[in-house]
Amino acid sequence: MTTRIDRLIVVVPARDEESRLPRCLAALADAVQAVEDEFGTDAPAISVVVVLDRCTDGSAEVVAQWPQFRALECSAGSVGSARRAGVAHLLTDAAAAHTWVATTDADSAVPRRWLTAQLALAEAGTELVLGTVLPDDELPVQERDRWHGSHTLVDGHPHVHGANLGVRADRYLQADGFSDVDSDEDVLLVEALRTLGARECRTALIPVLTSGRLDGRVPGGFGGYLADQVMTR
Repeated sequence: MTTRIDRLIVVVPARDEESRLPRCLAALADAVQAVEDEFGTDAPAISVVVVLDRCTDGSAEVVAQWPQFRALECSAGSVGSARRAGVAHLLTDAAAAHTWVATTDADSAVPRRWLTAQLALAEAGTELVLGTVLPDDELPVQERDRWHGSHTLVDGHPHVHGANLGVRADRYLQADGFSDVDSDEDVLLVEALRTLGARECRTALIPVLTSGRLDGRVPGGFGGYLADQVMTR
């Protein structure tokens, strides 16, 4: 089964990420360029939105330096609500069967082929892509080694990360999208998609570099998860 994808939507929630957003947006610009280079005139339309959720720093000014990307102000104070608002801002329901939604985080950097790989999988019939993440050097070397020692990042991995997730938009809507929660919005969405029988691919080919800080912006988010993994072993 093949599916033509005519549009890619990328949603990036941000909460006071002024210092990390430049890395994120530069990586996304490179990933968008890779799609255009590889697919040429057949490339789908790509829209990227950064959802500024209760930002009080200069995050908006950073996004403004990247005119190809949109900024959306949000006051929800919830990463699930921010992701949901970003998708709703860009998604046209009528075209959902031919639209792909990808999400990452403002403290993360996607690889160059992040979108091209998801597009290839989507057009081959995959409805859900779950990628891996790697903590950057904000995490000290000893703790990073400990983290790598407990994570086998291979195809078929068991991980779910909002920083590296893609889903076909019609399936996203059938699953009622991201929940308005402070954490685990990615896990809840995947659980709903699995209940619907969505065809998924758990790949290690497009790892996303993410912040290795242990005091993340979101209670119960990756920072807390990382702290539990490296500080209690």
